[in-house]
Amino acid sequence: MKQLALGMIAYAVQRDVDAAQLCKHAGIDPEALKHKTCPPVTAQQLQDLWLNAGRLTNDPLFGLHFAESLRPAALGIVGEIIQSSATVGEALTHAAALTHLITDQCRMEVIRTHKTFTVQLIPHTDPGATPPYAFRQLIDLLLVMVIHELDGLVFEKIIPSAVRLAYAVPDVQEYERVFRCKPLKRAGEYSLVFDSRYWDEPLLTANHQLQGLLLQKVSSLAAQTGSQPATLQTRIYNYLLANSYLGVASLNDMAANFNLSPRSLQRKLREEGVKYQEIADAVRSSLALYYIASGNYPLKDISYMLGYNELSAFTRAFKRWTGSTPVTYQSL
Repeated sequence: MKQLALGMIAYAVQRDVDAAQLCKHAGIDPEALKHKTCPPVTAQQLQDLWLNAGRLTNDPLFGLHFAESLRPAALGIVGEIIQSSATVGEALTHAAALTHLITDQCRMEVIRTHKTFTVQLIPHTDPGATPPYAFRQLIDLLLVMVIHELDGLVFEKIIPSAVRLAYAVPDVQEYERVFRCKPLKRAGEYSLVFDSRYWDEPLLTANHQLQGLLLQKVSSLAAQTGSQPATLQTRIYNYLLANSYLGVASLNDMAANFNLSPRSLQRKLREEGVKYQEIADAVRSSLALYYIASGNYPLKDISYMLGYNELSAFTRAFKRWTGSTPVTYQSL
């Protein structure tokens, strides 16, 4: 639970929460948490962390949005899965055995039929015995992590056939945006159902390596900022960069993850003298130069990785950013 706590604190900081204040409310020593020998995070501390993270960010769906941003932070676990898996089915089977690395509150089972396969979370105790808020945040977190990590492993937006939750969700529209289908209430069940066609989909191990490179790039940028509070545009830039192996997020998705309306996000950025599209273009430009310089990716693949369906559209954008075409830049 230590890694989960560290991830929650890091995401809360990205949402402009003071880490020391959050840890104080949860009864956690932030310095001790950084050391391997620190005492385990207790269930009560984790519960207090969930409650106060949601309160300080003013986001009742903190777990949902935290999971949406967790892809790079989960690389350690994904790395273990990659080493022992060749397909989505194998990855999920191995992931089920690694659930304990994230939580001791539940286990994961994968059930396969002819037409579908289901990823189901089984609580170790009666959910009623666990503080409801923390338990629901944890379920949201784990289920969204499954979807988004599969995205990264196959470089495709995987859409569940069904999402089943034992509780009524507070914001159906936002859950549907994140889960990509409308959640259904089903007593005693916490599960994702997928079409069987995904089961034998091969994993793209190179894409996992790309995630790692992007995470290193973001870490180096964070180190350069020192102890100064990051501006909103910097936090958005780093978020987009770290998660860009799945394409650059839209304004609406970014605003939702920061628990803001698109208009509010645009207004806050305007106060910093920048537009969202300018940040997104800066990320695309930086990545385009990075990918071309690496020599590992054909221009057509780079175009797709940056969210352009046509190479011609990427070429026009690249010329606008740099003054030259990708082919010309590649030959320099």
